[in-house]
Parts: sequence; structure tokens; C-alpha cells
Amino acid sequence: MQQQRAARREDDPQEPRPRRAYHAPRRAQAATETRQAILDAAARLFLDEGYANVTVAAIAREAGIAVPTVYASTGGKGAILSTLMEQGMQSSASGETLASVRATGAPRAVLAATAHGTRVDNERHHRLVRVMANAAHTDESAATTLAHTDEAYRDALATVTARLRELNALRPDLTDAQATDILWFYLGHRSWHELTTERGWPWDTAEGWLTEQLTTALLRPLDPQSGADS
Repeated sequence: MQQQRAARREDDPQEPRPRRAYHAPRRAQAATETRQAILDAAARLFLDEGYANVTVAAIAREAGIAVPTVYASTGGKGAILSTLMEQGMQSSASGETLASVRATGAPRAVLAATAHGTRVDNERHHRLVRVMANAAHTDESAATTLAHTDEAYRDALATVTARLRELNALRPDLTDAQATDILWFYLGHRSWHELTTERGWPWDTAEGWLTEQLTTALLRPLDPQSGADS
């Protein structure tokens, strides 16, 4: 039967040929590169000029593409900003930080690892976070994305609280919710921004001071007889 069909195709040029699967890896790669070029251009403009002052047309000019391509590839300004923040979360050091927190049995080492991990993320992304925070005042999409990132941040800090509770290291007068609030107060992006950007503290200095404050605020005092956490 297959030989007969092959013969008919040779004799009859009108005989339909089976369709081949269409693969366009170059087209897919070009689309990915275009999308990233848009995101990179938007990030530069948001950081340099402020979210409110940037238009989609300006992003298109910066990226060297047409305005409809921006919308087709990434959506409007709100969607672009959300994608930038999602990329920042994907490159976050939180996974490595929480692994260190779970691996150590020393409460002070837990706090030191947490302070350092949040410092790395905030140092890497603090300008973009400020763009998001400013945009949230006027853009609902930005406000939603900021709330989502803050929630993920606090969830990670709650994991730190849980580890300190496992180690029986928290001050007895603190609930888990209060301990997480204290972690957020000292290590949330607003505190890092205030110390390093607004007040000009070096990141190393801010990290050391915040770790000391957390030690005092969260941990049981040292047992003077054993020198260990009571």
C-alpha cells in the first residue's frame, strides 16, 4: 500500500505530501533576545528616569524596536516591571541563605547567615526595589507585585524564626509572629535602603550592625556560667 501511494505521488504532482513538523529555533531565539532587550532597556530607563516618567514609546526607542513589538513581547509598563521583579526573585540568594540557616545549629550563625543573605539580595536589587516602591504609589500592578515580593520575603524570614524556635534560641517573651516582625523590621528592604542609600552606610557596616541588633532583640541572653545560649 505504501509503495502504491509513493508511486501515485511520483505520477501525480498534485498528490498532497505529508506535512513536516515546523521548527524555528532561530525565530524563538530572536524572540527571546528581543524580549530581553526590552527588559534591559526598561530597567535602565526606570532606574535613571523613574517609573512614572517612562513611556512604552521611550522603552521601544531605547531597545531599538517598534512599540507594537514591546506590547507583543512583554506587555505594558506594569507587566514589564513585574517581569523585572520576578527575574530578581529568581536570582535571589534566599535559597542558599535558607539552606545555610537549616544547616547550622548555632543561633548567632543563623542570624549572621540571614543578615548576609538579605544584604546580598538588597545590594544587588535595591535600585529596582526602590523603583517598584515608588511606582506602587500610582500603579496598581506595581503595588500588587511589591506586595507579592514582600510576602515572599516575610515567608523566608518566618523560616528563620522557625529554625530559631527549633534551637530553643528565641527570647521566651516573643511569639513567632513577633520574631518575624523583628526580622522584617531590621532586614526588610526599607531598612537596608535607609542605612545604605539614605544615610550612606557601607554595606559591610550595615550588615554587622543589623546582625548585632537582631542578636539582642531575638536571642536568649547568654548563660554566664556555661557561656552558651540559655
